[in-house]
Amino acid sequence: MRSPHRIAAFTSESAELSDVRTEGSVPSDTVPHNPYDELGALADNPLDEFLHEEEPGDVEWAPPNHRRGSRRRNRFAGLPLATKAVVGIVVLAAFVTLADRWALLYAEHRAADRLKDQLHLSAAPEVDIEGFPFLTQLADRRLDEVKVTVPDVAASRVSLAKVSATIRDVRIEGDGPTDVRGARIGGMTGEVLLSFDDLNRELGASQVTFSGRGRDRILARGTLPVAGHDLKMRADATIRRIGDTGIATDIGGMRLDIGDLATYRPGTRPSEGLHLSRRSVARLATETAKAKALLSVPSLVHRLGVPDSAVREALRSDRRLSELTGSPRFVHQLMSLNLVDLALAHPALLKKFGLDPALLQGLTRLTRPELADRLSLAFRLPKLPGDGMGDVRLSGVKVEKDGIRVGLTGEGLGFER
Repeated sequence: MRSPHRIAAFTSESAELSDVRTEGSVPSDTVPHNPYDELGALADNPLDEFLHEEEPGDVEWAPPNHRRGSRRRNRFAGLPLATKAVVGIVVLAAFVTLADRWALLYAEHRAADRLKDQLHLSAAPEVDIEGFPFLTQLADRRLDEVKVTVPDVAASRVSLAKVSATIRDVRIEGDGPTDVRGARIGGMTGEVLLSFDDLNRELGASQVTFSGRGRDRILARGTLPVAGHDLKMRADATIRRIGDTGIATDIGGMRLDIGDLATYRPGTRPSEGLHLSRRSVARLATETAKAKALLSVPSLVHRLGVPDSAVREALRSDRRLSELTGSPRFVHQLMSLNLVDLALAHPALLKKFGLDPALLQGLTRLTRPELADRLSLAFRLPKLPGDGMGDVRLSGVKVEKDGIRVGLTGEGLGFER
C-alpha cells in the first residue's frame, strides 16, 4: 500500500508539471474545454474515505453474537405462560399415550403366546384388549373387555375354522401391577365356525363337497371309489347338539349310483341294498336276452311273484315276454328286489346287466356305519386351560352358506400362570 507521503509528493509533482506546460505553450484562453475534467471535479475522490482515519471513541465496540436460533428462542420466550402450559401438557399426553399403547401391545402379545401354549395351537391367536387407557385398567387389576380370535382349532376329526369370543369383566390376580399370577373371567360370549371349505378338504378329499340346506341340514355330494369304480354318492346330514360341548351329525339318505344300472343303499332294511334302476328295468322290455335270462332263475321268479304259467308263455312268445316285463307290477317288483343275494348265487346273471361282481363284493363290505363315519361332521370343544372352575357351553346351532355356526357361552372361568 502506498503511503500518504508518496501520494502527496506525486500530486505536487503533477501540479508543477501541469503549470510548466501551461506557461510554455498555448495561452489559457485558447485551450479546448474538456468535459471530463468537470465530471471529475464533481465526483468524490475514492481515496478520501479509504485514507480517512476515524477518531478513537467514535463507535462503541461490542462483542459479536455467535449464537444461532436466538430469535426462535426469544419468540418462544415471548409466549404467554398459559400457552406454554398447554404445549407442555400436549407433549406429556403424547408420551403417556405412547407408553400406554406399548404396554397394551406387550400385554396382548404375552396373552396370545400363553393361549397358544395352553391350547396347543399351531398359530398364536389374536388378542385385543378393549378400553382406554390400558395402564389404569392394569393398575385397577380389572379389564373391561377382551376379544380373542383363535383360528384352526383341532376338534376330533375336523378343524374349527374360527373360534371367536368376547370376554368381559376380567379380574387379574397378583400382588402388583407387574405381578400377574392368573385371571378370573366373569362372562364370555362368542361363536364357533365349522367351514364347509375345511370339511371338503379334510373329509371329502376333493371328491365330496358339503353344502347347507335349511337351518339344520347339510348335503354331501360327490364320488366315492369302490373296487376301481367311481360311484356317484349322495347323502344328507342333520346337525344336532350333544350336551353342552359337542355337535353330532345324523347321516341319512346315503346312496351310491352305479351309472344308470343300479343304486346301492347301505343297510339291511327292505329299501336298502342293491337295486336295479327304473331305466335299467325298463330296458328289459326291449332286450329279450336279458329278460329271458332273468326269468330262467326259478328262485328269482318266485321272489318276484310271477306265476309259472306266465313265465312259460313269456319264454315261448316275445310278445308275451314284452307284455310281462313291461307291466307296472313287474317293474315295481323287480326294482324292489335286493340284488345282493342274487349276486352271490348267480354272478353270471348280473354280468348280463353290466354289473361287475368285484364291485358288488366291495359294496357289501361298505357298511352303513363305515360310510356314515366318513361323512360325519361331529366335533367336541377342546378342553380349555384353567383351574377346572366355570364352564363353557355350545348353543344355537345353525347351518349357513359358508358353514356351521354354533353359539358359545361361558362364565366363572379361571386361568393360572
